Amino acid sequence: MSSAVQLAAAPVDIPSRIAEPAVSRAQRRPSVALPAIGRIGWRIGKQALVIAAFLALWEAAPRLGFVDEVFLPPFSTVVQAGLELVRNGQLWEHTSTSVTRSLIGFTIALLTAIPVGVAIAWYRPVAEFLNPVLELFRNTAALALLPVFILILGIGETSKIALVVYAGFFPILLNTISGVRTVDPLLVKSAVSLGFSPLRLFQKVILPAAVPSIFTGIRMAASGSILVLIAAEMFGARAGLGYLITAAQQNFQIPDMYAGIVAIALVGLAYNGVLVAIERRLSRWRAH
Repeated sequence: MSSAVQLAAAPVDIPSRIAEPAVSRAQRRPSVALPAIGRIGWRIGKQALVIAAFLALWEAAPRLGFVDEVFLPPFSTVVQAGLELVRNGQLWEHTSTSVTRSLIGFTIALLTAIPVGVAIAWYRPVAEFLNPVLELFRNTAALALLPVFILILGIGETSKIALVVYAGFFPILLNTISGVRTVDPLLVKSAVSLGFSPLRLFQKVILPAAVPSIFTGIRMAASGSILVLIAAEMFGARAGLGYLITAAQQNFQIPDMYAGIVAIALVGLAYNGVLVAIERRLSRWRAH
């Protein structure tokens, strides 16, 4: 009789035992999420702390006499000058001009460098034909060719955009070649054995595997093209951040000069942030 009672009571205990792990897992989820949120918050906070310390040093050094305030104004003075440039429209005019030039040149470099890089990496005859010329030009600094671009294309927009294309082409090209050549051969053989056409092979295997290397080149090209463009705008330009910096320096408007430099840094950060977001979206498969 007692064993029958025990058997009758047993089914009552089974659901409670099954439910306990589920409850404990639900209770453990916040404890797992909180450390991750804390790590992200600490990383962002640490970066903000470093930037705040740098800006505090910039503000304090001229005021305490460590550097001449005439040649390095406090950061607050630079911010005031930047706000004045924003109010009178000059900062937007020069920034939009530089961004337009850099985007046009960078887009042309991107659309030409990736196909050429894939062709060189995948087809040996193309590599043998183009390598001598590419080796010659990739070792020639873009700024060294600035006088040549100006002589041939003039001092207008064409020469500046062409210089950006030249500066951005080779980082993307070289990293595309490296990315395609380092794709795992087993992936290629598996795709071929499954009957993938050459186009589908590039679309589904080669390019996704080469994305991290290609985006490394794209980010390098983006930063390099901005720097080259700013240098080009310092010679023979009537608008752009490079022109703003040079004009402010010649007129001894030092706060305006530093405001232009800060604007260049912000544009570079914006470019990098957009490219990092695109790379993460295209490389989501790597997280699995």
